[in-house]
Amino acid sequence: MADIHIHRDHHFSHAEARDIAFAWAEQAEADFGMACTYEEGDQEDLVTFTRSGVNGTLKVCGQRFELDAKLGFLLGAFKDRIEGEIVKNLDTLLAAHAPQPAKKKKVVAKKSPKA
Repeated sequence: MADIHIHRDHHFSHAEARDIAFAWAEQAEADFGMACTYEEGDQEDLVTFTRSGVNGTLKVCGQRFELDAKLGFLLGAFKDRIEGEIVKNLDTLLAAHAPQPAKKKKVVAKKSPKA
């Protein structure tokens, strides 16, 4: 068996982090055929996911996301590829929900009329 552990710190509110985790679970179900359950808690939420050859959890804590997964024998050979895909999907969701920096206004200098 191969294990995957991914840790991502965040600065989102609990509600925002919950939305991100819920979106991750929906994506895992749609893209990878996972069966996901979502349990809301006072201090942390827990997404449990499973399918043939894979099972794991995504903990949504106040300042971090922690994903732990166990891959069965056959999928263990693809650990690096699977882990890379999970990281990409989670990081994409985190970036999409991150506050965008304010755009700087372009200052145009006005020319004074010639006398």
